[in-house]
Amino acid sequence: MQAADALRESIVTGSIPPGARITEIQLSDQLKLSRATIRTALHQLAAEGLIVLVPYTGWTVTSLSAHDAWELYTLRSSVERLAAELAATAENRKPILSAAYEALVAACRGNDADAIAEADFGLHKAIIDLTRHKRLARQYALIEQQIRMYIHSSDALIPEPDQILDQHRPIVEAILQGRVEEAGRLSELHNIQEGGKLTDFLRQGPVPQESVQ
Repeated sequence: MQAADALRESIVTGSIPPGARITEIQLSDQLKLSRATIRTALHQLAAEGLIVLVPYTGWTVTSLSAHDAWELYTLRSSVERLAAELAATAENRKPILSAAYEALVAACRGNDADAIAEADFGLHKAIIDLTRHKRLARQYALIEQQIRMYIHSSDALIPEPDQILDQHRPIVEAILQGRVEEAGRLSELHNIQEGGKLTDFLRQGPVPQESVQ
């Protein structure tokens, strides 16, 4: 696994927690890679919004604030509404979307928090990919790693995996059945409701740890 990939996974899943300070020397020793390679990886993750370079401090993992969550869910709700509407017209939507949803079902049955969050993101990404809208996909790519981090935090607030399935099933069914307007509306509603819950939670305290065991 490349340096950027290894660091990205550790940050998104919370193995390296929000607010943690990371150094080139530390990572070079840990990953057995040159500092130049590590430096390149850090700049890539900074471009993805996962870390920031703090003056006189060094690299720090981005913390998800209430305002960050608000920005992400309001942006997602608009982008993913359009994506759901376009996906509902895609000729190849059934096999692709069904496979993504079944992956989420399997992850929920396995009751592993990280696997559930990744399958959750995978379902949303499948809807984006179904649009075959290059400009939309490029814009989504700019924030998708932040969205992965966001989903890990948001899903941690949901006590039962079946509730995650219940949230996504109506969206999937609407897309599969070609109900364009309903697909968009349900997708937007899902993002607004769950985003609002996470934003409210973050106003009260730190980012939650995964609760699904």
